[in-house]
Amino acid sequence: MPQALTPFSCTYSPNVPELLLQLGCSLVISTYQAGKLVFISPKDQERLVQLPRTFDKAMGIAIRDDKMAIATKDEVLVLKNVPELATHYPRKPQTYDAFYVPRAAYYTGRVDIHDLDWGTDGLWAVNTSFSCLSLIDEEFSFTPKWQPHFVSKLASEDRCHLNGMAMREGQPAYVTALGQGDAWQSWRDNISKSGVVMDVANNEIICEGLAMPHSPRWYNGKLYVLLSASGQLISVDTDNGKVEVVKELNSFVRGMAIYKDYAFIGTSRLRQNSSTFKHLAIAQQAQQAGILIVHLPTAALSGFIRYQSSVDEIYDVQILPNALRPNILNNLTEDYKMSLSIPNASFWAKKQDSPSNKDIRD
Repeated sequence: MPQALTPFSCTYSPNVPELLLQLGCSLVISTYQAGKLVFISPKDQERLVQLPRTFDKAMGIAIRDDKMAIATKDEVLVLKNVPELATHYPRKPQTYDAFYVPRAAYYTGRVDIHDLDWGTDGLWAVNTSFSCLSLIDEEFSFTPKWQPHFVSKLASEDRCHLNGMAMREGQPAYVTALGQGDAWQSWRDNISKSGVVMDVANNEIICEGLAMPHSPRWYNGKLYVLLSASGQLISVDTDNGKVEVVKELNSFVRGMAIYKDYAFIGTSRLRQNSSTFKHLAIAQQAQQAGILIVHLPTAALSGFIRYQSSVDEIYDVQILPNALRPNILNNLTEDYKMSLSIPNASFWAKKQDSPSNKDIRD
């Protein structure tokens, strides 16, 4: 009888731990299907170590300096890296080199936030339900700042499935959407041929007819985009809209981080009973969730991570630079309430037990 797989079991190419060590970073993935954020780090030159943490429908991830923001089902949670807390972390002292703890929560409500990033104006979010780019703060559920020219009004109707956002010089520069419709979920009518990349500043379409574009990223003067329905990594000439295929990946690709010339790309296993995805040409090939690593200067596949359990669908992939063994606390357990920080100092609060409670545990 085959042995049951442990949660988050995965296989990976032998070079991945060494590559992450050389780059001096860890990976962060969000999987809304499993409701987890997962840190993937090199344990040594031959092994990876994972740390999954529960967040309700984890989607877009933003990382800037010592802060991380996570879009969840109905809120955006902001965490801060406090490495000093790792030193005396009660569960595993002297183990971690980064330690993210919750510091603020913005209650957005059910607006289906996808990509998320910080810019010069604050925390930007792709508000998919309302087909707009929004700023997230404590004043409102969201503050709409931009919408495609073909969307006539703000409405919770997911009219074009606006999903991806690429920042440039502190501002949203390019977005992806699965259609150009102006009615409730009209993008579903022709999802494999109606995607667009748009220039935000000009509110113009750069290229169209794309196969479910996601995860636009601006890197070294080029715009890279994933085409989920055709399993391709492409580059887009933002001056003339010309599309060039960088790599055929033969997977449902979504979620991408580019770091030191390497693109870390999320892959998902498509649900065969999904009315949205089951008819896609890529559906039969999209049987594995994980990460594909592409070296952009040579377009070579440089490594992979493949999940065998727990993870079917990945939304976002991000990089934690200068962190080889990070930890993160969510706001669902008591641990984060015991993590205290003030300027220039951090503490773990001591639990105050009443005599009766102590007696019961003893």
